[in-house]
Amino acid sequence: MTEHELIQGCVREDRHCQQEVFRLYAGKMMAVCLRYARHRMEAEDILQDSFIKVFDHIHRFENKGSFEGWIRRIVVNTALKFYSRKKIMNEQIGVEHVPEVAVEPEAYQFFDEAELLGFISELPDGYRLVFNLYAIEGYNHKEIAEMLGIQESTSRSQLVKARKMLQARVTAAQKIAV
Repeated sequence: MTEHELIQGCVREDRHCQQEVFRLYAGKMMAVCLRYARHRMEAEDILQDSFIKVFDHIHRFENKGSFEGWIRRIVVNTALKFYSRKKIMNEQIGVEHVPEVAVEPEAYQFFDEAELLGFISELPDGYRLVFNLYAIEGYNHKEIAEMLGIQESTSRSQLVKARKMLQARVTAAQKIAV
C-alpha cells in the first residue's frame, strides 16, 4: 500500500491503515518524544496524544511536504503543549548554579545515543525544550520564543545554561568511565 493510499484509508478511519501508519512512524516519533520528555512514561503519553491528533486531523494533510515531517510537527507541538500545561517554561536556575566546564568535542563519541538522550532528559523542562528546539529541530530563538510564549532573551539564556549543564554531565560521566 502506498503512503497516499494509507493516508486516504486513515481519512476514512480504516483501522488497518491507522495501525500501519502507527507501525511505520511510531518508532521515529518515539525518539522525538524521548528528547522532550523527562521519563519514558511521559514520552509514551506524548506519543499517544500525538497519534490521536494525527488521526483526528489527517484530512488536513495537503501533500505539500513529507508526511513524516507533518507527523513530526504534530509530535513536537504536542510535547510543547504537554509542558506548557504544566507551566514550566519560565523555570530558571541561577547561572551561579551551573558549572562552567569545557568539554572536548571527542568526549561525546564515548557515549551512545541512549546515554546522550539520558543526559538531555535530565535537564530542567524549560532548558530541555529550548535545547531540543534549537539544537535538534533547528528553530531560531525568535521562533522558539513565539512557540513557547517566552522572551527571545529567555530562550538564549536557557540554551546557554542547558549547554553548560550538558557539558558538566558529559564531563562527569566521562571521568567515571575512565
